[in-house]
Amino acid sequence: MTLIKTSLLNGIAVLIKMLTLLGINKLLAIYVGPAGYAAVGQFQNAVQMITTFASGAIGTGVTKYTAEYELDAEKQYQVWRTAGTIAIIGSLVVGAIVSFYNQELASFFLKDQTYGSVFNWFSVALVFFSLNAVLVAILNGQREVVLYVIANIAGSIFALLATAILSIQFGLYGALVALATYQSVSFVVTLGLCYKRPWFALRRVLGRVDRTVLLNLAKYTLMALTSAACVPASHIFIRNYLVENLSVTDAGYWEAMWRLSAAYLLLITTTLSVYFLPKLSGSQDPKFLKLEIRKGLRLIVPFSIISGVGIFLLRDLIILLLFTKEFSPMRVMFFWQLLGDCFKVAGWMLAYIMLSRPLVKLYVATEVVFSLGFCALSVVFVKLYGLEGAAVAHAVNYLVYLLVMYYFIFNKYLKVQE
Repeated sequence: MTLIKTSLLNGIAVLIKMLTLLGINKLLAIYVGPAGYAAVGQFQNAVQMITTFASGAIGTGVTKYTAEYELDAEKQYQVWRTAGTIAIIGSLVVGAIVSFYNQELASFFLKDQTYGSVFNWFSVALVFFSLNAVLVAILNGQREVVLYVIANIAGSIFALLATAILSIQFGLYGALVALATYQSVSFVVTLGLCYKRPWFALRRVLGRVDRTVLLNLAKYTLMALTSAACVPASHIFIRNYLVENLSVTDAGYWEAMWRLSAAYLLLITTTLSVYFLPKLSGSQDPKFLKLEIRKGLRLIVPFSIISGVGIFLLRDLIILLLFTKEFSPMRVMFFWQLLGDCFKVAGWMLAYIMLSRPLVKLYVATEVVFSLGFCALSVVFVKLYGLEGAAVAHAVNYLVYLLVMYYFIFNKYLKVQE
């Protein structure tokens, strides 16, 4: 399937996900307000970190090796069995720990022990989060784009319904419970989709762990665990810094800006994972890799620029439509945030070479350095420019990231491979 066809088909899922995300944003704006946004962001970062550690962070590895072994079904099954077993064991163990320390986790992430029961809900749902991630990764690696799209649409709809029902009824607590549990239902849908395919059987995703496969997946585990530790931790640091040095409301504005940014970039980020990761994993030819990257940049960069310009010009209307008047102060972040997003998507395009090879040392080093850099730049620019400075830090950080990716991927790695 071509990049254009994949983008168009994936665009259906992304459009629905964008609409549901925007709907969720509106619900949260109305029922939890800017301060509640900060708490939601903290909890989402906690979910991201815990889920990644519980599952062994093997989704990307499963996609890569499923695509790479497309002509060897038995090797694929070894990958799936190893991944499924790791996901179940890891999530059960981590889930028990989360449940036992639920009040401590609530105090650390949400600054309120009374939200401990939210982590209990999450501990029960964790195994379904992990298994759903494995099955979605298999669909991606099998290039079952239609089923992959349906699975993602189902997840988006369940997220919206759960958030709408629970946040309207229970406010912030309900919104947190929705985030903690909705993927349990998504797993049932994804499992049903996989059952329809001739290559799927439960015995192929559960069973003996293969040592060689485990070592191969461990490379991706290290990379994903690095991201799971660095990216959410940097966001938690910045959010807390904004709370302490500006206000909890300003932290909520920053979170709202990030959620809007993530929503409109969905088409780009999901196309990268659905099309480019399997495509790049299936080739060792550096000339082919360069061609695919250039093709992707010609499509993705203009799209991100046009989208960014449109959002910037309509920022006041967007704030009123997607949030409330109470969120108007976030308008000062739009220019720098959108500029940083353009640098981000170009850098990510190059970074997919690291994932498809995998270049573990380079990936880990860049994740650590640029997460720390983001924190440091945020401190500097927030002191200089207040809330706007947090967006300036984002733009500067990803400009440097893009330059580093271009140097190491194009001028170093691919040139040496030729």
